[in-house]
This record gives sequence, C-alpha cells and structure tokens, in this order.
Amino acid sequence: MARLRLPGCQVGGLGPYASAVEAAFADLAQRNAAARIWARDPALWKADPDHQKIIRNSLGWLTVTTTIRQRAANLAGFAVEVGQAGFTHVLLLGMGGSSLCPDVLRLTFGGAAGFPTLAVLDTTDPASVQAFEQTVDLPRTLFIVASKSGTTPEITAFYQYFFAKVRALKGERAGEQFIAITDAGTPLERTGAEAMFRRVFLNPSDIGGRYSALSFFGMVPATLIGLDVLRLLERVERMAHTCRASVPARENPGVWLGTILGALARLGRDKLTFVCSPEIVSFGYWVEQLIAESTGKDGTGILPVEGEALGDAGVYGDDRVFVHLRLHDSMDRELDGKVNALERAGHPIVTIGLQDLYDLGAEFFRWEFATAVVGAVMGVNPFDQPNVQESKDNTTRLLAEFKAKGRLPEGESIFSEGPIRLYGDAASAAGLRNAKTLADVLKAHLARIRPHDYVALTAYLQATSAHAEALAAIRFHIRDRFRVATTLGYGPRFLHSTGQLHKGGGDNGVFLQFTVDDPVGLPIPGEPHSFGVMKAAQALGDLQSLQSRKRRALRIHITGGIEAGLRRVLEAVREVR
Repeated sequence: MARLRLPGCQVGGLGPYASAVEAAFADLAQRNAAARIWARDPALWKADPDHQKIIRNSLGWLTVTTTIRQRAANLAGFAVEVGQAGFTHVLLLGMGGSSLCPDVLRLTFGGAAGFPTLAVLDTTDPASVQAFEQTVDLPRTLFIVASKSGTTPEITAFYQYFFAKVRALKGERAGEQFIAITDAGTPLERTGAEAMFRRVFLNPSDIGGRYSALSFFGMVPATLIGLDVLRLLERVERMAHTCRASVPARENPGVWLGTILGALARLGRDKLTFVCSPEIVSFGYWVEQLIAESTGKDGTGILPVEGEALGDAGVYGDDRVFVHLRLHDSMDRELDGKVNALERAGHPIVTIGLQDLYDLGAEFFRWEFATAVVGAVMGVNPFDQPNVQESKDNTTRLLAEFKAKGRLPEGESIFSEGPIRLYGDAASAAGLRNAKTLADVLKAHLARIRPHDYVALTAYLQATSAHAEALAAIRFHIRDRFRVATTLGYGPRFLHSTGQLHKGGGDNGVFLQFTVDDPVGLPIPGEPHSFGVMKAAQALGDLQSLQSRKRRALRIHITGGIEAGLRRVLEAVREVR
C-alpha cells in the first residue's frame, strides 16, 4: 500500500500512514459510500435533520452535465448572438463560486479568435474596480451578473455601479448589455426582468456555489469565450463514469483521492499543498475554495495551500500533503525534480496527470466528488458554510454605523512606525509592551506560532504585480523561517473561500491582515457608502470575527504609498530571526 496507481494518477510516500488509509478504505466500503453519494443519501454525512435538509438540496452537481448538454446548442446560439451584437469584452461580476471557475478557464485557455475577451471582477477594492472599468470598452462590453442567491452584497454593488455607467450611455436600453446567472425566484431574477436584461440563466437550485463549476455559472462564460464546451463535458462525463457506485473503491478516482486526503488529515497531514504545471496553475484558485469551505468547520478542516512556490524539502513540516497536477506536455523538469525530492523526504505525494487542458473538466468533477468523500471520512457536512455569514453580518452592522455616524469605528492602534499602524486585541497588545520597532512587533506576533500552525496573509488591496511580489516575499520568508504552511488571500475574495476555514476550523492559524488608505473611494450609486468604505467594513468585520474567537490576528494598516509600505513590512519581517 506504499504506492497506489490508477490510470493517470498515483500516490507515493504513504509510508507509516498506509495502514490508516487502508482502514479508511475499508470503512467507506463497509458504509457503501460511493453508492450512497449517487443515491443522494444525506445520512452518509450527518444524522441531524437540519444538516440533512441542506445536503439533500446540494447534490445536483452529480448530474448537472445532463442539463448543460441539453442546453449546449442554445448556449452556442447565444454566443453567436453576442458576437453579432458587436461585444468585444465580457466582464463577469461575481464572488466565490460564481467567479472562480470562469477565472480559471480564462487564465488557462485564454480567448479564442473571434470571441470576446473575458475579465472577472471579484473585489470591492476601488482601485481594482476602476481599473476594470478602464480596461474594457464600455459600450461593447457584456456584463454577466452571477450570484446564486441574487443578494450577494459585493455583486449587487458591482451591478449598481456598472449599470449606472451603461445607462448613462444607452438609457432605457442599458439592460441589453447585461445577463444574469442565478437561481429561480431570486431578487436578481426579478432585476433581470425589470431592467430587461438580454438573458437570464436560471441555474439548478440544488447546487451550492463552490460545486457550480460545471453548471451555468462556469459553462455560460466558457461558451462566450469560445471554449469547446461539449469537449469539456465529455471529459467530465468520462470521470463521472469512473466514479460510479459500481466501480470498486480502489479504482474509483474520486473515492480513493477523498479517502487518502481525509485519512491523512485525521493524522495531522492537513496542509494540502498544490503543485501545478505552469499552464494550469490557476486551478488552485478554484480548488482552494472547494476544500477550505467544505471541510473547515466543527473545529477541524484541511487547509489548501496554493500559490506557494516550492522550496527545499527541509522547509516543510510533517503536516503536509502535496498534490502534483502535471500537464502531460509540460517541460518543467525542475518542478518534477523538486516533487521527487519531497517524496524521498517522506512527504505523501499525489500525482495526477492531465493529457491536455480540457482534462480540467475531469478535474473539476474528480475534486468535487473527492471533497464529498473527505466530508464522510472526517465527519463534516461538506455542503454548508456555517461561519461565512458572521463576517457578512459584521459588515452589514458596520455599514449601518457608517450611515448613521459618517465614519467607521477605527479603534486605537497598538503600535505605529512611519506609514505603518498596527491594530490588535488585548492579547496582541499585551505581547508588545517591550516592542520598540516594527520588527519587534512582528517578531512578538510570529512568536505565537505553534508547531503545525499556518500563517494566513489577508490583503485588502489591489492585486498588482508589485503588491503580489512583496506579499509573496513576506509569505515565503515566514514559511522558511518558521517551517509552517502559508496562504495569501486578497480581500474580500478570500472571505468566500478560506474565510470559512479561518473561523470554523481549528485554532491553528496566525493571521496578518493588510489594509490601506485607498487613493480613491469610488461611490456606489444608490448607497451612502463607497467601494472603499465597503472594503474597509469587510476587513474590520472579518477581523472582529477572528478576534471573537480569540484567533491570533494582527492588522497592518498602510498609510500613503502601498508599495513603500509593503516594502517596509518586508524589511521588518526579514529582521525576524
């Protein structure tokens, strides 16, 4: 059992964990797990009636390709209509499950000749919103308003902003530049009818956001940018067939992957680190949400680690599992060599081979099925997100306070140096009594790291290449110095992804939140607050949620130039020995 092999995939480095994986396989076989997933039996995961109600209404992803295949010709016809209407850009307005798959497809496949260029807006950062507006040709842009609930605050704000812009150009015909993807009966469906949207796509309601990649949320944008959706669906259906109940567990790619990941997580190997060929590296964006939001609850969870460049084997602790997603024609031999070194060092390695880019369709399904299996192994409901609402409620309360008082509650900083101000709770302040420099403060905060912890950088700022480079340098210095897993999430995007794990998972996270003075506020039509205020409220609301759970969180606020502020933080982090 030291090495498992399936067509296109293998697992190595199990070593001392082999017997636990074997026991998990036996348990799932005895529970008839695969058959019960396909039968949509909620008791596989939970006995509680409230949980079971949620689960029953969350398994439509198993067969959604049937719906999409039936509508494929209609989708293709709509793509022709969009082209004939002269649209050169498509801007998707979404968050979390409604935006991540389209973003992966955009970054992986690019655009096909003769089809519009896709962009994805999933941040309330005002500089980012403004940059998207300046990037597209507004009169020739089709806007996709994508929200399962039809009430997602960020998406509503995006819509209000861009609809006002288009209405100023086209008056009552503004709706011709908008389509919606949502569930039946939502406020967004009504908005689409009232504003005379070009089209409203009603998604099957029994699919949760993070499991919606292969539904209209993923396939409408895919069709509009010229992907061969039928070819993608063929790969999905091939994978779904090999995951059927009739396939023995050891030959069922969804079952064995979920079993291995769940069993290893229960033994402390709960930092699931993705190593992808460069051509498919963006897949990590999507699977990060799927894993974190599905497993991060009830005080447990698997931390997905994406975007963490591989280091030497010595910088990794014994809490890692590596997944190597390798494109067949990829020539990255250096990456292959590093992965082999990790296995020789005793780390479990799951290697999955993709023949071409369209195999991503199969991977979407494999990972959805495997995540459902992980839930059964770990005893959690993989289809709810019980702690996501907290930060939303905090944001709503803070925006109401802003409306009443004209400002957000800033609080007292616990330390300041030049353009940097730091904020934390009483526990953070108590540990800084003797701090004289920014490096002293960061050293004291990072000294709270325990074995098998992770450090999460959450950045409420524009994701420019310069900002990303500085944040990555901070991240990797912390990883190498403390030998802990690190993540980087841009706010508020990560709130719809790893945010659930941060609050619902175990108390094994140390948090560095970055906020900035926005150079622009950018008003939201019809609202008393701007995008800048909305983003600030989201950051503060999330920090309050972490602090209410006694999480080890420090807010780093940068005044003035963002790049200069990040460089100053990086310099201070490098002084931590």
